[in-house]
Amino acid sequence: PELIYSSVHPTAAVGPCLSCLFYLYRQAEGFKEQGNAYYSKKDYSEAFNYYTKAIDVCPKNASYYGNRAATLMMLCRFREALEDSQQAVRLDDCFMKGHLREGKCHLSLGNGMLDPSNREAQQEKKNAAALLEYEQMADFAFEKQDFRKVVYCMDRALASASACHRFKILKAECLALLGRYPEAQSVASDILRMDSTNADALYVRGLCLYYEDCIDKAVQFFVQALRMAPDHEKARLACRNAKALKAKKEEGNKAFKNNNFEAAYLLYTDALMIDPNNIKTNAKLYCNRATAGAKLKKVNKAIEDCSNAIKLDDTYIKAYLRRAQCYMDTEQYEEAVRDYEKVYQTEKTSDHKHLLKKAQLELKKSKRKDYYKVLGVGKNATEDEIKKAYRKRALMHHPDRHSAATPEVQKEEEKKFKEVGEAFTILSDPKKKIRYDNGHDLEDDGGFDGGGECGFYWDK
Repeated sequence: PELIYSSVHPTAAVGPCLSCLFYLYRQAEGFKEQGNAYYSKKDYSEAFNYYTKAIDVCPKNASYYGNRAATLMMLCRFREALEDSQQAVRLDDCFMKGHLREGKCHLSLGNGMLDPSNREAQQEKKNAAALLEYEQMADFAFEKQDFRKVVYCMDRALASASACHRFKILKAECLALLGRYPEAQSVASDILRMDSTNADALYVRGLCLYYEDCIDKAVQFFVQALRMAPDHEKARLACRNAKALKAKKEEGNKAFKNNNFEAAYLLYTDALMIDPNNIKTNAKLYCNRATAGAKLKKVNKAIEDCSNAIKLDDTYIKAYLRRAQCYMDTEQYEEAVRDYEKVYQTEKTSDHKHLLKKAQLELKKSKRKDYYKVLGVGKNATEDEIKKAYRKRALMHHPDRHSAATPEVQKEEEKKFKEVGEAFTILSDPKKKIRYDNGHDLEDDGGFDGGGECGFYWDK
């Protein structure tokens, strides 16, 4: 009773009216009992209010602080719970529940260094040892850039230290580096709801936006993180990279629009050197460089860049379309068909269907005799060019010219001579030429016209 009275009336003399002391004691106990009732109903906010009232009446009762600590733990307010647990132990060093709750709060906050003299906290000490081990494993894995291992370790650690912001931030950062942006955003947002000034959480939010190619928004978060913590090195580096990446990309785009393809190609190359971890932005840079490369007739390099873009983002439709066009330009029709099929399966538009049909037609045409190659002319050759080419090739392969050759050579030249005549028969006939150019089969056209030597027109 004297403790109760002196805590409420610190300047009063010892030996107050007993009825007053017992009144205060009953009042504090009443508040405690009401708190217990609300705690049993899991109404922890109300329980907290009544335990606080009990403490206001009797601030030197260890059990009141212990009960409020338990309530704060249920509300996940572990830092406040730790303070109450420590106060309970200070008031009564033999209050074992206070020691246990203090240990659990330390664990929940990620502090694995527990007092080994506490005989009642053996399980907590085991948990603490495991916590320290997971933390060390995570640090080593992060240095090796084994981000999946870090996430695994942090999940195990958070099973014991559920309120540790440090562990949550490390997990969120690694989720972002693994491209699991929604999960990383969710973890960072949860922390910011509790602490809007947390620089690490602001950095992770910015990192997610940066890797999703929302660079302007990302910079805003990095700047905000640096306001909260001016020495935040990761935020400073990410902010610098984001600004540099945006500037180089925009310079490259400007050069391309001005038809300065060589400059654009070099600027995109410079941009790709800034941050290898920025997958989405780098995928776009590879595709942009491929477009510039195609303009510079670096078709094979353009194909390689498109493939790199697709490795980084296998849903990147523009990269598939650009690569397919490069395959068409280099007459790699099977590869072009494969890419256009992928595009059409993803986005079934009329334009994509047309591109696929065109590639399939060119593939079909490539598997038959190329009469233009037989005559050595381009596909846009005029009627006169076709006739001149025919005369030249027919003279080159005519059997009379190879009468003194070996039987094998004569046979080969005769075969080529027939192909030349066959090519001329098709390409010199406007209707047959149109059907041939459109990929139609010509076997149903009644074969080739007879007449002339070997059944073909030839003018010596």
